Amino acid sequence: MSAPSPSVAARVPACKPEPFGGLAAGGSKASPHPQPSPASGRGRTSGSFARVLGREGWGEGSPSRRLAIRGDLLDFSAAPAWGDVESTAVRFRPDHWLLIEDGRIAGAQPDAPDASWVRQDHGGRLILPGFIDTHVHMPQLDVIASYGTELLDWLNTYTFPAETRYADPAHAQAGATLFVDALLAHGTTAAVVFATSHTTSVDAVFEAARAHGMRIVTGKVLQDRHSPDGLRDDVLQAERDCIDLIDRWHGVDRLAYAVTVRFAPTSTPEQLAMAGALCRADASLYMQTHVAENRAEVAWARELFPQARSYLDIYARAGLLHPRSVLAHCIWIDDADRAALHAAGAQIAHSPSSNLFLGSGLFDWRAAAASGVAVSLATDVGGGTSLSMLRTMADAYKVQAMAGQRLTAWCALHAATLGAAQALGLTDEIGSLNAGCSADVCIWDWAAGPVAQRRMQVARSLHERAFAWMLLADDRNLVATYVAGDLRHRRDAKE
Repeated sequence: MSAPSPSVAARVPACKPEPFGGLAAGGSKASPHPQPSPASGRGRTSGSFARVLGREGWGEGSPSRRLAIRGDLLDFSAAPAWGDVESTAVRFRPDHWLLIEDGRIAGAQPDAPDASWVRQDHGGRLILPGFIDTHVHMPQLDVIASYGTELLDWLNTYTFPAETRYADPAHAQAGATLFVDALLAHGTTAAVVFATSHTTSVDAVFEAARAHGMRIVTGKVLQDRHSPDGLRDDVLQAERDCIDLIDRWHGVDRLAYAVTVRFAPTSTPEQLAMAGALCRADASLYMQTHVAENRAEVAWARELFPQARSYLDIYARAGLLHPRSVLAHCIWIDDADRAALHAAGAQIAHSPSSNLFLGSGLFDWRAAAASGVAVSLATDVGGGTSLSMLRTMADAYKVQAMAGQRLTAWCALHAATLGAAQALGLTDEIGSLNAGCSADVCIWDWAAGPVAQRRMQVARSLHERAFAWMLLADDRNLVATYVAGDLRHRRDAKE
C-alpha cells in the first residue's frame, strides 16, 4: 500500500492492529481476515474452540484497489460529553477525499489524489462510518409492526410462531438474505444479531453476512423452558450445538459467535450455568441477552430466581457479565446494577423504538453515562419498527426528552459508530474513518425533498445540520454502502 502524504498521516490517526475481536484467551494475536485453511474450508484452522487457536495469516491478496471518495467526512475521535453541541470529539472534514486501498482506509486529504486512484465525486454529501446495530432479531422481520400487545404477550402471539419456521433451512436462508440486504440498505454494516434456537438460522446469518464481507456477531438462542415445541431446546443438545457452531464460525473472516440467552425466564439455572461455562472457556466469545425490559418480565424473573438480588444479578451469578456482554434494554435497573455493569465492562444496547412501541418504559441514558456504563444503540427489530439507525436515534432523542433530558446528535451518532465499536472491542476495525480501519463507509445526502433541503439552508451550525439530518433523513438519503471497500448497496441501482 502506498502511504498517504505526511499531512494526511498527521491528521488521521491510524487504527492499531489488534487480534480478532481483541486479545484471545492465551494472549495471542490474530488477523481479522484469516486465510482459508484446507482443513476447514472456512478460513479457520479446525479443532475444538476450547483451544486458543492460531490464525493462518492474511491470504494471497489481490491487485491493489485504490478508491478515493469526495464528500463531507464526519466521525469521532473520542466520546462527546453529554449535552455538548460544540464537542471537540467531533471530527468534521468538509470537502475531503477519503482514500481506500485494498478494502481499508488509507487516509484523507483536501486535495484530489493522483490518477492512480479511482475517484468518485460526492461533493456536498455526507460520508460516515457504517452504522453498528448492537441488538436486532433476524427472524423477526416477519412480525415487525404487529399490533396490540406488550412484551410477554407479543412473544407468545407473534415472535415464537415466526421463529419456529426457521428450523427449515430454505426458510432460514431466505430470511437471512433479506435481513442482511436490508441492513445494508439502511446504512448498517455491522450488527449483533439474534438468530433462533435452530442451528440452521445461525448458519444462514453467518453465510449471508460472509457473502458481503460484513462484521456480524450472532449465535444460537438458548431457551430450554417456558417456550413452545419447535423452539425449546435442552441443556446437553444446546451445548453441543453451540460448540459445533463456535468451531465452524467463530473467527472466520469478520464473523464472531455470541453465547445467546433469550432471557433469564426461558432458561433453567442449568442452562445459564452452561452458557457461563462456554464464556469462561473462550474469553473471545461475546454474550448477548435481554434484561429488565418490561416490568412484568422483571417480576417474573424475580419469581423464578428469588436468590438473585436483581434481574441483572441472575446473569452475574451465572458468569454471563463480562466485557463482551451485550445487554439489551436495561430500563428497570438500579444504581447497584449500573455499578455492576461498569465493573464488568459490559454494555447496554439501548433500543428506544422497541421500548416505545411495546410500551416497555423509558431508558435512563444519563444515569448510565454517569455510572460509566457504555451505551450503544440498537433497532431491536421486530419490537423495533425499523432497521434504520436514524429512526432509532430520533426515537432515542424523544425518549430522553420525555425524561427531561436532551440527547445531542453527537451522543447519538457516537453511540451508533465509534461508541459501539469501543464497547465491542473493535475500534481497530469499525466505527471510524481512521487509517487502517476497514472501509465500511456510507454516503448520504444531507437532505431529501424540499422540506429537508429548506431546513438545511437555514441551519446555523454543524450540530444544527447534523441534528436536523438525524431527525429528517431515512433510507432515501442513503446513496451508497461500502463494506471493506466493496460497493454493497447503491440507491440508483433500484431507481
